[in-house]
Amino acid sequence: MPDPDKATKSTSAIRAGSGQLGDRIFKSLAVAAGSTIVIAIALIAIFLLIRAIPSLGANHANFFTSTEFNTADADNLRFGIRDLFMVTVLSSVFALALAVPVAVGIALFLTHYAPARLSRPFSALVDLLAAVPSIIFGLWGIFILAPWLEPVASFLNKYLGWLFLFETGNVSLAGGGTIFTAGVVLAVMILPIITSVSREVFRQTPISRIEAAQALGATKWETVRMTVLPYGRSGVIAASMLGLGRALGETVAVLIILRSAAQPGSWSLFDGGYTFASKIASAAAEFSAPLPTGAYIAAGFVLFALTFVVNAAARGIAGGKVN
Repeated sequence: MPDPDKATKSTSAIRAGSGQLGDRIFKSLAVAAGSTIVIAIALIAIFLLIRAIPSLGANHANFFTSTEFNTADADNLRFGIRDLFMVTVLSSVFALALAVPVAVGIALFLTHYAPARLSRPFSALVDLLAAVPSIIFGLWGIFILAPWLEPVASFLNKYLGWLFLFETGNVSLAGGGTIFTAGVVLAVMILPIITSVSREVFRQTPISRIEAAQALGATKWETVRMTVLPYGRSGVIAASMLGLGRALGETVAVLIILRSAAQPGSWSLFDGGYTFASKIASAAAEFSAPLPTGAYIAAGFVLFALTFVVNAAARGIAGGKVN
């Protein structure tokens, strides 16, 4: 007659072995999935570098400081990223400066001030704004928004022109094809991203902290200032970096709005020109020749690296707690 204790032990051992095997398989799959991301990013960087190095070697201008970007003659390449970097960073940072206060305000309203019957439809509208195609924003920006912003730009240029941000740029204010207009449109485009992430972070504020502040007699604003905003700090920074990443890489809308400039830029919001992404998109017809193509790939690599710098800066600002 079989021993029931031995049978039970054998069954337990089999189950334990199966469980350990399942854990090992799952761990291997999880490690492989995580490694795939790192490998993909590394392969992209390697590809960009390999394709860019020959063109950088054939470049007759300083890649970092030159304002030229002439790739028509493969035997006399002269290209630099100075203006591309300036327009990309200035338009994106300006958009972020406009969008973050508005987005945080909307998120606070939806989570701590608006009644539920208003919060739900308003949240849906904000999320819906993120689904609008970039080309629609570009057309709206150049044909509708630009004429409205032209008097504002003229006013700022007239009375604040002594400040470098508002000095006369390298394109005419008429028509609105400036970084100023592009920045406002980018701010509208990144608003849903920052608002949605900030809203979810603010909703996760522990109710015990809110109740403790209220028990001490804090007003609604004091409660928000002392509990919600400190708790959501890293989340707001993460949301801002997501928005900044979207602004840095935006292509179609910026390409439609910004007017090309014959003269170098001067870090003015009333300059024109190209961002990294719009410059690459505007030259797609040149991608049949290896050396000119490599010049644009080199610019793309800088944009690729810039996103890493932005994320590293975000983690530094948030004390390494950007989640």
